[in-house]
Amino acid sequence: MNPYENAIKQFEEVAKRLHIEEWIINRLKKPERELAVNFSLRLDSGDIINVSGYRVQHCSVLGPTKGGIRYHQDVSLDEVRALSMWMTWKCSVCDLPYGGAKGGVCIDPKKLSKTETERLTREFTRKIADFIGPEKDIPAPDVYTNAQVMDWMQDEYSKIVGKDVKAIVTGKSIANGGIVGRETATGRGGFFVLQRFLERTGNKAERVAVQGFGNAGRNMAKFLADAGFKIVAVSDSKGGCFKAEGLNIEELIAWKMQNGSVVGFESTEKISNAELLELDVDVLVLAALENQIRKENADKIRAKVIVELANGPITKEADGILFERGIEVLPDIIANSGGVIVSYFEWLQNLSNTKWNAEKVDSELKEKITSAFDKVFDLARLNGSSLRNAAYEVAIRRVVDSLRKKFKQS
Repeated sequence: MNPYENAIKQFEEVAKRLHIEEWIINRLKKPERELAVNFSLRLDSGDIINVSGYRVQHCSVLGPTKGGIRYHQDVSLDEVRALSMWMTWKCSVCDLPYGGAKGGVCIDPKKLSKTETERLTREFTRKIADFIGPEKDIPAPDVYTNAQVMDWMQDEYSKIVGKDVKAIVTGKSIANGGIVGRETATGRGGFFVLQRFLERTGNKAERVAVQGFGNAGRNMAKFLADAGFKIVAVSDSKGGCFKAEGLNIEELIAWKMQNGSVVGFESTEKISNAELLELDVDVLVLAALENQIRKENADKIRAKVIVELANGPITKEADGILFERGIEVLPDIIANSGGVIVSYFEWLQNLSNTKWNAEKVDSELKEKITSAFDKVFDLARLNGSSLRNAAYEVAIRRVVDSLRKKFKQS
């Protein structure tokens, strides 16, 4: 099943439970607006290649649309459609004044030089400039895009409209109107969600395994270690390391920076990604790729709580197995929403021409994500459902209620 069909199926299941009208279901199954672009790019060698790109706005009923732009050779229109729909639900569950959007350019970013990436970014920005705007559609970084790419986009858009528009994108460098804490926001948000879950349930947790040691996984591991949790295992794309007494995360970060992987970290036992998933721990943080826990290995998971810091790391079939086994899953739609929440703060900062300090960003993030989690947790316990089902119900209900009000007979 392709990602867009999967996103539609997920939405239809919730819509059926909520008895949503047919016209609303059909409206929300399709994006409001789609833009497909095709352009040529001159490489440093002088050769010219043709490139395809997309920007999809799923739903603007709650406000301007928001979502990242990714550079990847496997980008497709259906993938971007699915991601834009998921962004609608993520913004909604966090009570943000946004709908969902997503963008992508079909190219292998690892084959591009820095100057080629800049030319690509500026040309793509020119192609979508009429489609985006600070109160229309606000892009952000995603897979293989970063603050530098956002700075180029912001600069090019500002040239096109003839004035400096900081709020056109988020995830910019601090020097160019970015916000402190954006780099650590996803890991910080995941930490706050886990912390709140443990407070609400009264559960105790000490031993943690983290799959994925990129930006999100690395930062969450650091926040957990600083809070007194024992990180016993960490992995990246090349493998993992295990130490029953707990890993020194600061030293492990330095080791990975120097050696390119966590594998071989001193005084640790080498383990595979698959073995890490099945460790006997209190908390398993999934911060790598999608579909890591499937029906084939769901019955081998021994963690009591799973935090989905990555998008879609648990398949639908596995999700049902974990729920039946009593393993709590803190779903991606809320657990990894720290990034979009802090992006919202950056947007507010730019629109009001103010600067937020680190303390304000941290306290506002904690309040926003904790409040969102509480609504989800309360509904899940009321319905006896999983936290994922409750999160989608909260998100979809808010969008649907807004649509109903707009079309209410006077």
